[in-house]
Amino acid sequence: MNGKAARQKGHSFELWIVNRLKALGYEAGSSRNESKKLDALKVDIVDNTKFYIQAKAVEKLGNLHTILDSMPTGKTPVVYHKRNRQGTIVAMKLEDFETLCL
Repeated sequence: MNGKAARQKGHSFELWIVNRLKALGYEAGSSRNESKKLDALKVDIVDNTKFYIQAKAVEKLGNLHTILDSMPTGKTPVVYHKRNRQGTIVAMKLEDFETLCL
């Protein structure tokens, strides 16, 4: 996939996440449009959830630990990851998951 097609795939995935969050009653938008500061900090979705969301629509994902560690603190960092024909998963650190379960 060339660079332009990959960017479009990523933008479409971000929009998909935004629309799902809105359907759940949250306010959400792409950080590219809403907050250049968060976009620079590798947060892809601006919303009123408890999470900082990074969207990855790629077949080969880098190290999830590194991705999560690179995100800002203040909210729980999560990565939405989509692969062709395999669906979407959401990843977070164990400590964050356990805190949410309390």
